[in-house]
Amino acid sequence: MNRKKLIEVDLPLADINREAARERFIHHGHPFTLHLWWSRKPLAACRAVIFASLVDDPSSCPDEFPSAAEQAAERKRLHDIISELVKWESTDESRPEAREIMNEARYEIARSVARARGERAPSAPAELLRYLDEQALSIYDPFAGGGSIPLEAQRLGLRAVGTDLNPVAVLINKALIELPPKFAGRPPVNPGGESGLFNAKETEFFNAKTQGRKDAKNNPEKNQEFQRGSAASLQGVDFNGAAGLAADIRYYGRWMREEAFKRIGHLYPKVRRKGSLSHTVVAWLWARTVPCPNPACGVPMPLTTTFQLSKKAKNQHWTRPVVERAEKRISFVVQDHDDGVPQTGTVNRNGAFCAACGGTARLEYVREQARAGNMGEQMTAIVAEGDRKRLFLSPTEEHIKASLSAAPSWHPNGRMPNRTRDFTPSGYGITHWHQLFTERQLVALTTFSDLLAEARTLMTKQGADEDYANAVCTYLAFAVGREADMCSSFDRWQSSGNKVVGVFSRQAIPMVWNFSESNPFSDSAGNWMAHIERIARVVECLPANANGGEVYQADASTTIHAQRGPVIVTDPPYYDNIAYADLSDFFYVWIRPLLRDTYPELFAGMTTPKEEEMIAEPQRFDEPRQRFEELLHKTLKRIRERCTDEFPSSIFYAYKQQEEQSAGTTSTGWETMLTALVDAGFQIVGMAHAYRKGYQATFTWL
Repeated sequence: MNRKKLIEVDLPLADINREAARERFIHHGHPFTLHLWWSRKPLAACRAVIFASLVDDPSSCPDEFPSAAEQAAERKRLHDIISELVKWESTDESRPEAREIMNEARYEIARSVARARGERAPSAPAELLRYLDEQALSIYDPFAGGGSIPLEAQRLGLRAVGTDLNPVAVLINKALIELPPKFAGRPPVNPGGESGLFNAKETEFFNAKTQGRKDAKNNPEKNQEFQRGSAASLQGVDFNGAAGLAADIRYYGRWMREEAFKRIGHLYPKVRRKGSLSHTVVAWLWARTVPCPNPACGVPMPLTTTFQLSKKAKNQHWTRPVVERAEKRISFVVQDHDDGVPQTGTVNRNGAFCAACGGTARLEYVREQARAGNMGEQMTAIVAEGDRKRLFLSPTEEHIKASLSAAPSWHPNGRMPNRTRDFTPSGYGITHWHQLFTERQLVALTTFSDLLAEARTLMTKQGADEDYANAVCTYLAFAVGREADMCSSFDRWQSSGNKVVGVFSRQAIPMVWNFSESNPFSDSAGNWMAHIERIARVVECLPANANGGEVYQADASTTIHAQRGPVIVTDPPYYDNIAYADLSDFFYVWIRPLLRDTYPELFAGMTTPKEEEMIAEPQRFDEPRQRFEELLHKTLKRIRERCTDEFPSSIFYAYKQQEEQSAGTTSTGWETMLTALVDAGFQIVGMAHAYRKGYQATFTWL
């Protein structure tokens, strides 16, 4: 008879919820910062669920804990382990305290496994990992997505198996759990050089800068040193885990940045104020334009939702439109709040008005002009790096000409999906992926893309074998994907934080009227080296010394990679809440040319698979809800046939309940999921809720 597990009896939900909510504010080294994926589950919750699914509840061990009091005491001890385990600090195994907590958790898992087999669990860390590996105990997530569940299974010393239909999701999972263990303990190919690798001093400064410490944040000398790079020698350093891999990501990422600047740096000129030194531009701000509908006006009509540039105290600025009737144009002048109050924007969901003549236009007119190819853009302001604060400057002819001089030699192919709910630009004639970028942005992204192949050649010349070079290039390709998100004409300027906000501030691509064009060669968030450093930080923090992981591309409704009766922990899709395939094509069209020779099975198609996707998409399928429910039932039935009976399975389900009433019967997404589980042969033994701002999930134990 199988013993009841801790998850079936009680969990310290308050501690789990607190740490899950806290993860929203952790950015440096957090796996979520490797590359964007939507609706990732908090690592703390995944870690707790996996641990509690494998550890015996004391009530099922009466020989060891005969009385209720002893069982309660033991359960509290296990809860205390979970309360420490779910803390973000416990994942940093460079800290002795974190190693102790993680080894304690692995021991409790091994102890429960050994108890069922009549064995004695080892206690030494290396023997623990070996024992868990030999027991062939694996956690399987057939909807791996952003990789939270497989990663946390690996962190706990278990064999992690993840599958997903989407090639971008599969690539993320490979980067998290499959690649780092292959190169654990390996020194970098090029641990130092004349430029390119952050030395200890630079890394310390990056830590201080990104965390906002005043001693580095506002120090121009340190800032220049940080960006320039300096000679470094890391000979004799112990490259534990994937530290060597991270060092090469930094080195070749820096090399790509320097080579790119040599080739296209002239497109990103500095800006000069009167009587001051030149300043590096953070971003150029633009407004889209259409012709004014008033025949007597003839001025390109700027479309902007706001003229506000900065809301920060003592640095408030706005950009004022100036009508130049002789030239039939509107120019922009940056002013501070002492010079006036910002005007309201010129466009909203009802329509637009002309800042020159005051004429109005319905939004349908704007759409018609845009679809006819008459939508342009006009620079409204320049944001630059200053001493202790952002500088806001009026556009100059030099900077306008620099942007217009860019001529891309290539752009990604592919049409955007015709989903008006999530992809509103299609209604304005923006139908292809490359139309989401300015000419200068296309030049920058293609330059970095071209340099990836050159970086591969360089590292092989310097001693890297093919597998290692492929691994480094996989992570560098993620930097191109991150740059695409932060280097698009659908980025926004956030006036409250004085920063660029990427395309995917939510799970859609809405129309953006006034956009921000960031500078990949600046020091500010979103620049190329910031992407490189964040990726390297993630790699350093991954559990590369744990047991290896396996990742496959698979349709969960037809193929289950569960040869050894794994424990199922998964997070299935929710009707049409998130259009994963359509959204991920934004990145796929950039990453595919970079990695299709490395992963030909993942990047065989021109776009991500759509026909097999488990989604209730009415624009793609007939009877979309019925199709979704049939595929869900089929998948759950296959999972039930292959999963182990020794441990409970767990399903995360974060569906916003919406009731539909037909013929007197009320149906909900929850009812659909629970019915499918029971029909597949599962027995529901428990449910618990986890909440955080922007996140709600239920763990269902089967």
